[in-house]
Amino acid sequence: MTGMARGSVTLAAPDPDRREPTRPREITGTTRLYAVVGDPVEQVQAPMLVNPVFAEAGLDAVLVPVHARPRDFPTVLAGLCAMANLDGILITIPHKVAAAELADVRSAAARISGSANALRREPDGRWLADNFDGAGFVRGLARAGHRVAGARVHLAGAGGAGSAIAVALLEAGCASLALHDPDTARSGELLGRLNAHWPGRAGAAAAPTPAGQVDLIVNATPLGLRPADPLPFDPAMLPAGCVVADIIMKPARTRLLQAAAERGLPAHPGIHMLAEQVDLYRAFFGLPGAR
Repeated sequence: MTGMARGSVTLAAPDPDRREPTRPREITGTTRLYAVVGDPVEQVQAPMLVNPVFAEAGLDAVLVPVHARPRDFPTVLAGLCAMANLDGILITIPHKVAAAELADVRSAAARISGSANALRREPDGRWLADNFDGAGFVRGLARAGHRVAGARVHLAGAGGAGSAIAVALLEAGCASLALHDPDTARSGELLGRLNAHWPGRAGAAAAPTPAGQVDLIVNATPLGLRPADPLPFDPAMLPAGCVVADIIMKPARTRLLQAAAERGLPAHPGIHMLAEQVDLYRAFFGLPGAR
């Protein structure tokens, strides 16, 4: 990544009796820009996680949300990529597939999944697309103590995040992956790419709720963003001990996770997927502190 300018962050004087909040950071003509693009953007958590990373590293940089509707996304992305003081872009729903298609260069994860959630400007001016949703999701499961290797997984949703999660789960050694998406053409294309790399381990599921044994079920659909959304699958039909994971970030406890918990099933919220990506973003964007 090029052009990262360093600056200082002004902090309030410490109070011996209570912790003072950090003053609003100063934006100047030297501030380097990053954007997170989605539709909607009210739910995005990336600015709250990434901007403290910039402050901790003493970088004069800021991540801001950008609302782009699907019909406008190619124009918005082209405009962002043309900005000389913009160094990186994060992508959220529903633009991850389009971002991968529009990028100049794609990582292996972006090529296999067909989606991207991060883009950076390369030294030659081209934009490289990668996807860390899957890696972040698997890391989050591991940190919460949920086993992936050898697990029988049911995945609802073959969109941008779902496709990346499918790749990462297979890379992490899940025994089988059953994929359900009402868009059978989209899920069929993804299964073709998956089986080219992991023959015989991924297949289509006829229904959103699995009929047989499953160790982990994942909601990678947008269902749950809005209060009136139906449940993506019925937790009452799941076997005891099945981990129910939802990638929705806001609300933190979706109706699906609430329903799962009420039935005594382990519930895994979406914020873990994003929180575990922070170090991956550090490395991808060349920020200090990457591990």
